[in-house]
Amino acid sequence: MPLASLPKAELHLHIEGTLEPELAFELAARNGVQLPYADTEELRKAYLFEDLQSFLDLYYGLMAVLLTEDDFERLADAYLARAAAQGVRHAEIFFDPQAHIARGVPMGTVVNGLHAALSRSVERHGVSTRLIMCFLRDQSAESAMQTLEAAKPYLDKIVGVGLDSAEVGNPASKFREVYEAAGALGLRKVAHAGEEGDPSYIWEALDILGVERVDHGLRSMEDPKLVERLVRDRIPLTLCPLSNVRLRAIDVLEDHPLSRMMDAGLVCTVNSDDPAYFGGYVGDTFHAVREALALEPERLRELARNSFVASFLEDDEELRARYLAEVDAFAFDD
Repeated sequence: MPLASLPKAELHLHIEGTLEPELAFELAARNGVQLPYADTEELRKAYLFEDLQSFLDLYYGLMAVLLTEDDFERLADAYLARAAAQGVRHAEIFFDPQAHIARGVPMGTVVNGLHAALSRSVERHGVSTRLIMCFLRDQSAESAMQTLEAAKPYLDKIVGVGLDSAEVGNPASKFREVYEAAGALGLRKVAHAGEEGDPSYIWEALDILGVERVDHGLRSMEDPKLVERLVRDRIPLTLCPLSNVRLRAIDVLEDHPLSRMMDAGLVCTVNSDDPAYFGGYVGDTFHAVREALALEPERLRELARNSFVASFLEDDEELRARYLAEVDAFAFDD
């Protein structure tokens, strides 16, 4: 079977980062929002980034078109349709409520809109889902705590918390209290670390926030003791190779440390991050790393297995087992 149909879970996906230019212009027209681009072609040309901050500037700017529950529902449904076509069977989806609340969009509008799509996803797309609320690390710890408080009426729809946005200068330790509060509410804990920040950011995510997964973890290999810890504790890494290239964390995909990380025994997964901006959804990412890194089929199967093992499916182990059986039974064309 073609690689695109390899069953996989996506564990590092920002729903706002799936806003394709066509949908952005459609929602802008409907909501009376003026975008600073003449058309979708001009907007796509803006998707050339110097670094993480240049991406974030565009990422947050385009959110202006997302105003109603229907907007968020359509955004999520469009992602799920694309993901399903690329073999995704389970998706754990990030969203950034602070970026919307700051624009006057209530928490309930965001969560209820996303949930409307996610609640139909198994029936419509064959994709099970979980929703993870991220705190913006370049905003204050107080703002994060206020966001957690605002989310309390919707915790039946949210499985965990994460930490994203500009990493350097915003260490995990800044968010110790809000992560402790989230844990007390029964929420799972993940955090971006080691994307642009050095390995100390990963250590803090582990030791101070108590994360169960590290989002990115690209720079783990710089610290042998950290690698030893991650391997020993079986802490999954949600790597995003195409994102790393587009944001200049690495020069070319052939230089990506994924193979070395797997050789070291790290629990690696491959994800798309913000696919509308970074040139491919997760199936495209699997194709790209296979070609660039000459990954053998069993290595690709390992990545797919890891994605389900690392997923927050403890409430449905039967489903996890079924997904893993699908991966084991997959027959590669080559």
